[in-house]
Amino acid sequence: MSRAGTQAAIGAAMGAGGLLPDRMRQGDFFVCDIFDAIPKDDIASMEHPIFSLATRPDPRILDYEHNGARITVTPSVRGLATIHDKDILIFCISQLMAALNAGRQVSRTVHLKAHDLLTATNRETSGDAYRRLREAFERLAGTRITTNIVTGETETTTGFGLIEGWEIVRKTRGGRMVSVAVTLSDWLYRAVLSKSVLTLSRDYFRLRKPLERRIYELARKHCGRQPSWTVSVETLLKKSGSASPRRVFRKMLRDMIEAGHLPDYEMVEEPGDLIRFAPRGGLVESAARPPVLSKQALDEARRLMPGRDVYALEADWRGVWARSGAPRLRKPDAAFLGWVRKRAE
Repeated sequence: MSRAGTQAAIGAAMGAGGLLPDRMRQGDFFVCDIFDAIPKDDIASMEHPIFSLATRPDPRILDYEHNGARITVTPSVRGLATIHDKDILIFCISQLMAALNAGRQVSRTVHLKAHDLLTATNRETSGDAYRRLREAFERLAGTRITTNIVTGETETTTGFGLIEGWEIVRKTRGGRMVSVAVTLSDWLYRAVLSKSVLTLSRDYFRLRKPLERRIYELARKHCGRQPSWTVSVETLLKKSGSASPRRVFRKMLRDMIEAGHLPDYEMVEEPGDLIRFAPRGGLVESAARPPVLSKQALDEARRLMPGRDVYALEADWRGVWARSGAPRLRKPDAAFLGWVRKRAE
C-alpha cells in the first residue's frame, strides 16, 4: 500500500480529526455529581408493596392485586429487595431528576460514588456499611417483578429486575468499593423521564423501622398536601405489604401514632378501624375547613366505583377542592358524587 493509502486507511480507522472511535458516547452513562439533590421517589413503588419490610432475608414470593394492578415479586438467592435497599433507587432517581430539571442529558446507566450514596441516605460509612451496600445491589438485581403497573403513559405487563445490572468500577486497596455503575430497569427509567415521582422529606432516611418508611410513602402518595387522607387499617395493611396479622399491625400503627415522628404527617386513629393522615403545620396552604361528607355519600361512591377505596377517592376530591381555591360548598355530597361520576365514566 502506498504511503498516501496507508494514511487514508489510518484516518478512516481513527475517524475525523485523527481521534479514536467514540466507544462511550455522551449520554451512554450519567455521573451522579449533584450535591444535595432533593430526595425523589417513583410513584408506582410508593403506591404498591414491592419491597420487603423484613430485616432478615425474606424468601417469600409476594403476590399483590389492587384496583387492577397486579404484582408478583420473586426473591433473589439473597431474598427479596428490602425497603432499605430502595435507598439506592431513591438516590439514583433524585440525581436523575435534578439533572433533568437542570436541562442535562441523562441515561439509564448511572455512575455513583459509594460514599456519596451512603452519606446522602444517612448511613454509616464503615467497612460493614460497604458490605451491606453490595448485598443490597445483589438483592435489587436478583429480585424479579412481574407487573402491569402504568408508568408515564405506558402500561407494561412484563418481568424485570429492579435494576438491570451493577458493576463495581473501582476499588481501594482494601477492597472497599469506591465507584459503582448501576443500570436501572427500563420500567423505572420511564418513570423518571415521565416525571412520575414525588419529593420525599430528607427525614425519610432517619426512619429506622421499615414499616415507618412504608407508611410515610403511602401518606406522601395519597395525602400529599391535601387536607387529609383516611384509610381503613385493612386497606393500609394490604398496601403496606406487611406480613403481620391485623391485630399486630394495628398495634404497630398505634405505636407510630404515640411516637409521632412520621415526617410531614400526623396520624390519628378514628372510629371504625380507620387511620387519618393529615399534613403537619405548614404543608397545607389553605386554612379552610375541608368539606365533610356523609356516610350515604361514601356508600354511593362505593356503588359507583366498586372495588375502589372510597377514602382515597375522598382524599383525591378534597385535593381538587383545595387546589380550586377551597370554595364554600352548599352541598358537598352532591359535588363529591358529581366528581365521582365523572371519574367512573
